[in-house]
Amino acid sequence: MYRFIKPVFFQFDPENVHHFVTEKLKWFNDYFPFGKTILRSSFDVNIKGLEREVFGIKFRNPVGLAAGFDKNGEYIEVLSNLGFGFIEVGTVTPLPQPGNDKPRMFRLTDDSAIINRMGFNNKGVDTLAERLRLLRAKDPGIVIGGNIGKNKNTPNEEAVDDYLKCFERLYEVVDYFVVNVSSPNTPGLRALQEKGPLKELLNALQTKNASNKIFRPILLKIAPDLSNEQLDDIVEIVRETKIAGVIATNTTIDRNCLYTPENIANEAGGLSGKPLSLRSTEVIRYLSEKSNRAFPIIGVGGIHSPEDAKEKLDAGASLIQLYTGFIYEGPGIVKRICKHLVS
Repeated sequence: MYRFIKPVFFQFDPENVHHFVTEKLKWFNDYFPFGKTILRSSFDVNIKGLEREVFGIKFRNPVGLAAGFDKNGEYIEVLSNLGFGFIEVGTVTPLPQPGNDKPRMFRLTDDSAIINRMGFNNKGVDTLAERLRLLRAKDPGIVIGGNIGKNKNTPNEEAVDDYLKCFERLYEVVDYFVVNVSSPNTPGLRALQEKGPLKELLNALQTKNASNKIFRPILLKIAPDLSNEQLDDIVEIVRETKIAGVIATNTTIDRNCLYTPENIANEAGGLSGKPLSLRSTEVIRYLSEKSNRAFPIIGVGGIHSPEDAKEKLDAGASLIQLYTGFIYEGPGIVKRICKHLVS
């Protein structure tokens, strides 16, 4: 069914369509008679053998939704009913911010890809924390990750404070944290991936983590554009700071070997989708082998089929996440992947 609807959706601005579709899905889930039952019977995954425990958390299946799709935690329940084993919200910042000027999202249909330069547009951590608190009271079983960042106007010298503020507000309502220092859409953010600033940031978060009653796994989301030497540093930093793992990878600034015309392909922002598939798998495999599988990896980037998902897991990922593949292939992809993994 989705293959008939998608061409209509793709005639309109991608950001506007995103909001339209998610709002309609939420309405159907919340208010349409038997809406939840219809969604669950059509898309939810109830297959034995998919459960797994990673960094101390039990996941009903290994297929999650990546950050960026539901920045403000508004659609968690309906997305869970579409079969996802876990939902990652954010990236959230301490203060609300509008993000970059529009247009800021572009489809590269010839490449099954998307370029975005959203710029951490979100309603702020207080709004997200309150929404998650209400959701936890209603349905505590959904595994939720909190992807945290810094405000655009916060200088890198003060970035640690922004991450700590988000951590403190969310640690009671999320199951794990993701430190996002790899988005290309906030000026200067990727400089925090350098060894010194990154160790300072992660150590500060781990110190705060240890002081709380609840110890939450902290993961680091990295860019696919890192060199092998930088990936070696990541392995060392994970060991030294004792964070729980890595998400590989964020979007790329690379534009090689695209079929889309240059006027679209050269738009500023991070590229996601099929062109990212090979590089993200390479990063997963390198980190897994270099570390001797010492820490879990969540694989994300260019997963558009069950075979793509299996490739990430075979390369060393413990879990996977979808975003662009979910948009291009539709909600049925979650169940297709899960069936393939147990076949």
